[in-house]
Amino acid sequence: MASTRTSRFTPWLPLLVIGASLGYAVTVVTRLPWWSLFVMAAAWIGVGLKLRWGVPRNARYRRIWPWSLVPLSLLGIYVYLADSFGNVDLGAVFFHLQAGMTDHGGGGKVVIAAVYVITMLAVLASVTWMARHDQRWRLAERFFALLILAINPLLYGLGQRSAAIVTDDGEWLDRRYVAPPTEEQTHRPNLLLMYLESLERTYSSDVFGDAYADLKALGERGRVFEGIRQMDNTGWTMAGMIASQCGVPLMPAGLLHDTQFEPLQQVVPGVDCLGDILAGQGYRLSYLGGASSQFAGKGLFYRGHQFQTVKGKEDWLPELDDPEYVNSWGVFDDTLYAEVEREIRRYRQEDDGPWAVVNLSLAGHAPHGFPSQTCIDRQGPFDGQDILYSVECSAWQARDLIERLEAEGLLENTLVVLMSDHLTMRVSVWDQLTALDRDNTLIMLGNGIEPERIRRNATMLDVFPTLLEALGLPLEEHRAGLGASLTGDHSTLAETHGLDVLNERLREETALQHRLWEGLAPQRREAASPVEQVITPDR
Repeated sequence: MASTRTSRFTPWLPLLVIGASLGYAVTVVTRLPWWSLFVMAAAWIGVGLKLRWGVPRNARYRRIWPWSLVPLSLLGIYVYLADSFGNVDLGAVFFHLQAGMTDHGGGGKVVIAAVYVITMLAVLASVTWMARHDQRWRLAERFFALLILAINPLLYGLGQRSAAIVTDDGEWLDRRYVAPPTEEQTHRPNLLLMYLESLERTYSSDVFGDAYADLKALGERGRVFEGIRQMDNTGWTMAGMIASQCGVPLMPAGLLHDTQFEPLQQVVPGVDCLGDILAGQGYRLSYLGGASSQFAGKGLFYRGHQFQTVKGKEDWLPELDDPEYVNSWGVFDDTLYAEVEREIRRYRQEDDGPWAVVNLSLAGHAPHGFPSQTCIDRQGPFDGQDILYSVECSAWQARDLIERLEAEGLLENTLVVLMSDHLTMRVSVWDQLTALDRDNTLIMLGNGIEPERIRRNATMLDVFPTLLEALGLPLEEHRAGLGASLTGDHSTLAETHGLDVLNERLREETALQHRLWEGLAPQRREAASPVEQVITPDR
């Protein structure tokens, strides 16, 4: 004990560790500039030295374990998630744990996570030292342990999800679900659906210069949708895809999953999605992604919803001319788009009915993006940090692919759809983005579509019926899933109830969760009386 008390590094070192970590946490969860952490750390150390924290007069040492160790660890997890992704979505955490994270591209995240673990161990050791050597800390830290638990958004979210189990009405969303159509159509245009990773429409603001210019140019000759906001459980890639292709938020299977300690074998098997509908219409379906199709259940989702061809990173790597031309997630977009072009040519040559090709790019992936060599040759050197460089690259490559396909007549009788899979997570222009009214990209071209701009208060759920109607499928009152077509005259749920109400209802919902995971969940409880379906009234 004596050697520890007389160490020249105490109490300076514990105060520095706690002060710097506190300052960093505050800058992560607020919009304060990064340099303010030094101000907070200096203020913390100054107060600590003034009050003689850790070396009080009449010090009484006790070998205790502070109450705040567990609350601090949980708060550290939240800060890490907020620092990595911007907005912490518990649904994403739960789903990825269930669906699997094989072949993720987060090699850099592993290093960052290790740094966080080391830092948290240092914080816990510092708090323990202070509590053992200062009786004032022993008394105060018990109160702060409760305060830290109370302010942790992670625990607040867990509490809300737990409360859903005993909610009085867990069927609010399920009552509003409308099954998509199954009638066969005679006019069946092809479909090229391009998900542009994290390329939200917010980047079209003048604040970001010309980064979004190529998508603006495409939008000038097509139908541009504005106001597609992000509700809970739609804010990561698989959730955005499922919302836009199935009309439902991705509610993780959770305790409904019968084999809790085994990976999922199906993804939302209880609802019909775009693939099921188009397969019923005789379409040939392909999903092509730059990242692994094994990550987060992408392959399970597309194969389970009747896509005949599902390819990702693991399929492209053996065919690369240069095996080193890859990034931490998979292949670059110029490689992916060459495969998309090859797939469309194959379908055109076969001439055996309509086709649909869905692809997911990587260039805009947070935090810095993955611009291809094609873009570097065009735009100059990449500094490895500027996300706007990657946004420009992603937008230009998408435009270039479409214009090349059009020039060769490969997109005749084809609906081309470009959309972001979700709003971006934390990037180099995070403060500018979060200061704006953010919304997702949705642009439709071809198939007799006249240039127009449609602004609605909508979510990604509404993309599903909008897409179906653009393909010529008639919908009952312009609705499918939980969405309303943005070209129809029925109100969206966001217009009728507001986004806050939708998110609140989602946290209380249990019946829709059972619907999504039908077959993986225990038998649904039979209602005492039939439940009447609710249709949102006209605007």
